[in-house]
Amino acid sequence: MDLTDLDRHGAARLPALLSLDQCAAIVALWDDPSAFRKEVVMARHGYGRGRYRYCAYPLPDPIAVLRESLYPALAAQANRWATMLGTGDIYPARHADFLARCALAGQDKPTPLLLRYEAGDWNALHQDVYGPHIFPLQVAILLSQPERDFTGGAFILTEQRPRMQSRPEVVPLGQGDAVIFPVRDRPVTGARGGPHRVQMRHGVSRLLSGVRYTLGIIFHDAA
Repeated sequence: MDLTDLDRHGAARLPALLSLDQCAAIVALWDDPSAFRKEVVMARHGYGRGRYRYCAYPLPDPIAVLRESLYPALAAQANRWATMLGTGDIYPARHADFLARCALAGQDKPTPLLLRYEAGDWNALHQDVYGPHIFPLQVAILLSQPERDFTGGAFILTEQRPRMQSRPEVVPLGQGDAVIFPVRDRPVTGARGGPHRVQMRHGVSRLLSGVRYTLGIIFHDAA
């Protein structure tokens, strides 16, 4: 897993992480109420437009496997960032051990989610923070094919730089591609050579046509 672009640009793309059949299988979960614990209609909360559904425990197999298998490499990156920023945080190598830490703090609700956008829908720039225990990286996987299933709907990151205007980053994704990005902040090496913290937010631009599905994998649970 090449995470070089996380340090360079704040996001790393994983091409073809899922096959077309795997994407279709996850999209099909949308019509299975037993797979989810909660639905959020974004317009009701000022989050944008569209809907998303949080998965229920036990997670559907493909999502559970992704969450567990992606975690170890991301934990190593998270520990390196924690060292750079001097936070003192240590993330265990096993995802189960990190979830146990979350549960002790009352964070025991699963956070992987399936998002559905239709024409005119969009997602406001935000951070997915659900409690005091935060794993600093998350993953979004595009399950639909651009220009065939939908148009518009670009994945966007912004980086709030100290005493400067925010920097935007658009990550082009194809069906089955994933993007790894910070939940809340990341270290950036400044002009004087030392690392400093920058705030990150992510969102999706307005969908022009069609339907767009995305799987979001957040590694900390919610309170």
